Amino acid sequence: MAVSESSAQQYQLQDPDVRLMLQVRDDNAAAFDELMLRYQNRLVTVLEHLVGRRDQAEDLAQEVFLRVYRARKRYVPGAKFSTWLYTIANHVAANALRSRSRRHEVNVTGKVSESGASSFLDKMAVAASGAMPARQLDKAELRGIVREALEGLNERQRMAVLLNKFEGLSYADIAEAMEMTPQAIKSLLSRARVNLKEILEPYLEDGTRPQ
Repeated sequence: MAVSESSAQQYQLQDPDVRLMLQVRDDNAAAFDELMLRYQNRLVTVLEHLVGRRDQAEDLAQEVFLRVYRARKRYVPGAKFSTWLYTIANHVAANALRSRSRRHEVNVTGKVSESGASSFLDKMAVAASGAMPARQLDKAELRGIVREALEGLNERQRMAVLLNKFEGLSYADIAEAMEMTPQAIKSLLSRARVNLKEILEPYLEDGTRPQ
């Protein structure tokens, strides 16, 4: 879709990362290093939740940044930089999962960071039960239950939840990143919340692990 000059200027004014990417377009290596510094860890975290392996997530993050760099000369601001970046990440992750499916690889799940796990589970627990859980959960339990809860979602639901909860993207931004409509994303997240509630409620009530 063509991007109007006014829209491009608006994103340039509002998003400092867009301004950095425009410097990358002009072959500013320091600007590219700054973007990698800002997004490397966040990107790896999202990809790790999607593909389940830290080593593969790190490799895929490098592929995402390589694609960003290769596309620099064609870059025109048509969205927030993070939205554009996660559009590329969504394609890279989907390709990796399809390739794995064809090879029938076993999915070995990686660890979830403690801070990410705690924050995410707290929000999901409130959503599931309407109140903070009465049970006291240690950090090891938090990591495990968050990983298992996310694994219970399908690929699209998991990506939408990660972009919404971990990256704080709006429905419109997630829709653009996943190439869906905002209404479809709203429905996707609604189904994901229902699924997470079904997965988490037995655990929060009596400690039953997800199946």
